[in-house]
This record gives sequence, C-alpha cells and structure tokens, in this order.
Amino acid sequence: MDKLLISGGGPLAGEIRISGSKNAALPILAATLLSSEPVMIRNLPHLHDITTMIALLRSMGTELIVDENMGVEINGSTTTETTAPYELVRTMRASILVLGPLLAHFGHARVSFPGGCAI
Repeated sequence: MDKLLISGGGPLAGEIRISGSKNAALPILAATLLSSEPVMIRNLPHLHDITTMIALLRSMGTELIVDENMGVEINGSTTTETTAPYELVRTMRASILVLGPLLAHFGHARVSFPGGCAI
C-alpha cells in the first residue's frame, strides 16, 4: 500500500481553496431553470461537465454570467427552448437533469438519452 510519510515537527499553516462538488453543482445548475428570479452560485469546480452544463443552459436561451472565480449568475426565466441539443446531451450523463425542470416550467421537453463515459 502506498503511503505518504511526513517528517518534521513544525506546525502546518496556510490556506487552500477547495472547489465545490461536481455532483452537487450539476443538479443545482439544472434546478435554476425553475426559478423566476436570477440565482447566483459560487465556487463551482472548473470541470468539463460544469462548462458543458453551462453551455447546455445557454443553448436553451438561458441568460448566464460566469465570473473569473467560477461564480455563475443564472436567469432561468429567460429560457426559451424546450429541446436540449443532442450535441451537448450526448457528452454528459448529467444532461438528463434538465428534463424535470423543463417539464415543470413548460409542460413539455425533449432531451435525448444522455451520453458521457461508459462505466
């Protein structure tokens, strides 16, 4: 078994920044489609699935502002499209998460089977 051995005796000090959880952030991003007011989400991890979800929301007409620290302001009330583009959906399993909010908001939606990596 691999191990990390630290020798010393001095106290550890300093600060690190921990990014948010992808598995928590993706459903939260999809749920913003249900809000009638702008929603601000901070500390999103800078990962491919997060940027794909942001692109997916944008492709459906959702207004988003992303800052340099991966904070996102999302106005779900601006969403106009009820079809999630296959080009984005096929790249990420979590894309199916927009189905429920689209159905609740518009009463209909089209989201193809999601893709992503094979487990």
